[in-house]
Amino acid sequence: MKTLAAYNIKGGVGKTSAAVNLAYLAARDGWRTLLWDLDPQAAATYLFRIRPRVKGGGKALVRGRRSVDDAIKATDFAGLDLLPADFSYRHMDLLLDDTKRPTRQLRALLKPVSGEYDLVVLDCPPSISLVSENVFQAADLLLVPLIPTTLSLRTFDQLAAFVADLDGGRPDLRAFFSMVDGRKRLHAELMRALPRGRSDILTAFVPSATDVERMGLTRKPVAVSKPRGRAAQAYGDLWDEVREVLS
Repeated sequence: MKTLAAYNIKGGVGKTSAAVNLAYLAARDGWRTLLWDLDPQAAATYLFRIRPRVKGGGKALVRGRRSVDDAIKATDFAGLDLLPADFSYRHMDLLLDDTKRPTRQLRALLKPVSGEYDLVVLDCPPSISLVSENVFQAADLLLVPLIPTTLSLRTFDQLAAFVADLDGGRPDLRAFFSMVDGRKRLHAELMRALPRGRSDILTAFVPSATDVERMGLTRKPVAVSKPRGRAAQAYGDLWDEVREVLS
């Protein structure tokens, strides 16, 4: 089982859209896929039309009173399951801090389902916290959406330095450009210049597109709601690169 985490320190950069679309594309390709919505805002859970509630909340999961397998819900798409968000996840840092191995709990929670899935996708809350440190320990690939600006790239480099200093296992760290607006000169210049010589930035990028924004209305991945659109093609290209890295 491989674990992919869609993560960024900042919110509003296309993280959840990437997690939802990549999870769907993986399942469509025959990967048995689980998406875990770790964000208490529950956007990914909403997009899959599932109630954002786990019986007993995050406390029941972390303390072993409720198994991850028991909390998983089926989605409308074959091969794709969801572990929903819960508003109690806002206290997840405190719950994790109260355990013996506070940075390795997510990995331990996922271990019992490792034989049931080929891929777990983690949709992560935007922060540097104990939750994110757990994500770094659990993930094989940390996928970071970047809006093409100088400050976004600076933040990504800071994250790379932080991950490099982690004890124990470290995830493979890759970024991709998200919410790209070709009409903006800075976006175009950075898109042309930065990927050269940087293996940590994927070549696929996701445009700023109405199809992505409308996911909140359609409550479907763009490959379902607008399969021939440029956003669907972009996520397809991104999945091709991600699949290669994971393999």
